[in-house]
Amino acid sequence: MACHYTAAPMASPPPSTPRPPGLDPVAAARWLRRVPSSSPWLHEWVGQRMAERLDWIRRQPRHWVSWSPLLAGEAAHRLVARRYPQASVWLAGELAAATAARWSAGAQPRRRWPWLRAAATPTAAEPRVAPDGAVPCAVDMVWANMLLHAAPEPRALLMQWRDWLAVDGFVMLSCLGPDTARELRALHAAHGWPAPAADYVDMHDWGDLLVEVGFAEPVMDMERVTLTYPDAERLLADLRQWGRNWHPGRHPTLRGRGWRQGWLQTVQQKLPRNEQGHLLLTVEVIYGHAWRPADRTADGVVRVPLQRLRDQLQQRRPG
Repeated sequence: MACHYTAAPMASPPPSTPRPPGLDPVAAARWLRRVPSSSPWLHEWVGQRMAERLDWIRRQPRHWVSWSPLLAGEAAHRLVARRYPQASVWLAGELAAATAARWSAGAQPRRRWPWLRAAATPTAAEPRVAPDGAVPCAVDMVWANMLLHAAPEPRALLMQWRDWLAVDGFVMLSCLGPDTARELRALHAAHGWPAPAADYVDMHDWGDLLVEVGFAEPVMDMERVTLTYPDAERLLADLRQWGRNWHPGRHPTLRGRGWRQGWLQTVQQKLPRNEQGHLLLTVEVIYGHAWRPADRTADGVVRVPLQRLRDQLQQRRPG
């Protein structure tokens, strides 16, 4: 399912930076700062899928930003880096420094997942941490896999990425959609329990927001994946790895072992199953990319910095 946007950008973005209504910004920010022992397998899988979409993009980035690859997927980052071996890479996001520290210590991303295809291109240059959280030059791509749904201030984040991009640069993003965990949401509602997950944003709203902050020609598409689990314990382990529960209406205090055991038992008994008896859980994944257009003044004149013209000319020269 795909959606192409042709609406003209607003003259200026709204002054406020509203948060998603179904997201606790404190809880989400805390998770974004947590250093995981390994990247979530779901993020790695989505990252591979998003890397395949780079086949649609003719532009070959000379500089690009990898946003928080410890969460976004270390192996997925490596796929992209090998695709553009001559490009310089800047690490940004909450875990940029932690990423560089882990990799410099020798814990390079490994092919932990057997289904993640090997890249045949040469090894890329080592990435660098963006100083003071800002890239020192205009980049051609921002790679942001499976993190936008956790952003406490998504409009501000998208504006930051747009400011980093050179003219005709692009953002590649993915995130969870509102149908994620719909079986579990229905079960919680039937028992009068608080929501089990945040209220994720629809792909059309993400497309509208990209246009509002000044991106051009956003293309959004989505897919629903049905995961199967042998038991509720394994399902709960995956949910915790993907980000916990950031819904503002969740239980306000920690729950005891009795609650946990009762929840597991209810999920084991009530969650839908397939013909083989495995528990079912839907995950909606949203993909998108959009371009950074040239700036326009109030009188409609396009103004492009001279250095950006030089960068574009240099990129288009043979060799």
